[in-house]
Amino acid sequence: MTVTETTDTRTDTCAGPPQGERRPDGKDKYTISEVAALTGLTAHTLRWYERIGLMPHIDRSHTGQRRYTNRDLDWLALVGKLRLTGMPVADMVRYAELVRAGDHTYAERFELLKATREDVLARIAELQGTLAVLDRKISFYADAGRALASERA
Repeated sequence: MTVTETTDTRTDTCAGPPQGERRPDGKDKYTISEVAALTGLTAHTLRWYERIGLMPHIDRSHTGQRRYTNRDLDWLALVGKLRLTGMPVADMVRYAELVRAGDHTYAERFELLKATREDVLARIAELQGTLAVLDRKISFYADAGRALASERA
């Protein structure tokens, strides 16, 4: 899917559900330790995401414990993908702010994601060049190893 394609014009869809067993919507109240187990993030990281504004408001139980929903898990999956792109945390926070601000920020979100996509493509090209160098070196050492083995035989 390209940056310009969407599956729903009214909803900012995320990267998809994280790994693990999820509860049906309406019964999707997860503790911070459950979310940590589902996402692989630490409780400390989840609290930090909330503190810096990367996570939307997290509901609390009557005892004050955080209660995450499937929607929060979807958001965390997207944040994980954005982290993998190398997007700076400040840009991720800005993106989260834009999402919360509403539909009138689509153009700015588009530009932010488009710039990130260009960065990812540049990194992919750089990695492909690095892979080509590694392949040449591996081929050289494989050929040299075979030549050395045949000399000894």
